[in-house]
Amino acid sequence: MNQDHREMPVPLAEAHEPGFDYAAGDGVDFEPYPAFLTADETAEWLRAWTGNPEFDGGEFRVFGQDGTGGIAAFWLVRPGEPVERQPVVFLGSEGETAVVAQDLPAYLWLLADGFGPLEARMYPRHEYVPRADAHRARIAQRWAPQARQSAANVITAARAEFPGFEELIDSMCR
Repeated sequence: MNQDHREMPVPLAEAHEPGFDYAAGDGVDFEPYPAFLTADETAEWLRAWTGNPEFDGGEFRVFGQDGTGGIAAFWLVRPGEPVERQPVVFLGSEGETAVVAQDLPAYLWLLADGFGPLEARMYPRHEYVPRADAHRARIAQRWAPQARQSAANVITAARAEFPGFEELIDSMCR
């Protein structure tokens, strides 16, 4: 994928289109971007976040943020695979990290079950009460019917596949 290619995959754009209702802290804390950040914007954010001026962030395609500035991104860890087949990660403003979905189809079902990237990072230790989202469930059903699963299964599978993500990110920080 061209590092400066900014167009979102159609299923991702559709799932993010109506925005998210924060509901005074009872909803999903996520602000999707209309396009991926540029390579320069991604590098700037990740350099500031890690304190590592050499970190270029080329392995991330950032597509949104939570209210405190933590980001959600595809992590381009599967060589030769399109962005839709890459895991979705969360990098929080206070240093929190997590792989939240194995790929875009799993991410669509995460959203359908009422979770955003931040809420998935906090699972299962959170006070958030997810509310299934019928609109996003229809999108997930249209684009990824074979990937249907609960948010708990999405999160558990992602963490199991990439258990060393936190340590990898920690090693990039100064």
